[in-house]
Amino acid sequence: MNNSINNNGLISFLPIFIMLVIAIIFAVFTILISNFIGKKTYESGKLKAYECGVEPTGEPHVKFDVKFYLIAIFFLLFDIEALFLFPWAVIFSHLGILGFVEMFLFIVILVIGLLYVWLKGALKWE
Repeated sequence: MNNSINNNGLISFLPIFIMLVIAIIFAVFTILISNFIGKKTYESGKLKAYECGVEPTGEPHVKFDVKFYLIAIFFLLFDIEALFLFPWAVIFSHLGILGFVEMFLFIVILVIGLLYVWLKGALKWE
């Protein structure tokens, strides 16, 4: 009886597996066909950088200050961690005091990290 349950469970995934195989075959097929059929003409105009119809001027590799990346990372970090608050809020009434204390510690750690970054001057925009 246990063996029949396992076989029926695996068979229920068969349509998903077939769809996955078809998708992979279709993707590989279209890439190969486009490589064989497509024109391969390389002109100097095609190989030039194109920017909104305007001829590019200046150096193409502009160095950005590290602060841009730090601010972006901080934004993503706090945005994702704020996202953890939504599932917690949905089941808050079922968690009890332990769930409240755990989330409170989570938020305290976030605030300590934000204060540390702020006091180090990483958020100063100059």
